[in-house]
Amino acid sequence: MLTTQSLFASEGIDPKSLEFLCTAIEKNNLPGFDYFEFKRAIVQLATLQLDEPTAFKSAFATASTMGLTKEKLLETTAYYRNVVEKEREHFDSALENQHASKVFGRQQEIVRLQDQIDRHKLEITRLQAEISQYLQQAELAETTLTQESERLEKSKNSFEKAHQSVLLTIDRDIELMHQYL
Repeated sequence: MLTTQSLFASEGIDPKSLEFLCTAIEKNNLPGFDYFEFKRAIVQLATLQLDEPTAFKSAFATASTMGLTKEKLLETTAYYRNVVEKEREHFDSALENQHASKVFGRQQEIVRLQDQIDRHKLEITRLQAEISQYLQQAELAETTLTQESERLEKSKNSFEKAHQSVLLTIDRDIELMHQYL
């Protein structure tokens, strides 16, 4: 038995898309002999090696015994064409929804992430400037520390010298007192 896909198969057609459209045709199949059954008969006759004009005429001759007219055949062809067009509309709508949720959503995520990256870069720049300022302050503090240490050492040495001098003077005076008094 022929599948609906085999009625409409063509080289290079995506099987999943074809199956989707054929399922819609099957679900909307009109009762009685119409374009859908006519198409099936043509494909079946083609497997018997009949040429296309003979297959069309033979299928129509059989169908006309069941009350199918050319007008009815063309009318039902338009009906199935409309079914396929409606599926295209459904597909386009679903595709748009997928685009909105997956593509547009991802684009918004990229913008959000890029914004976060930019804010972090600004924060890094601010922190680097702050670190540079702290390094300058630390260098200045180190210089000041060295200067203060040298000044205190000098002050200590000066005091020690004066202290020793005063003590020597007192000690000398004590000696002189012992000597002169």
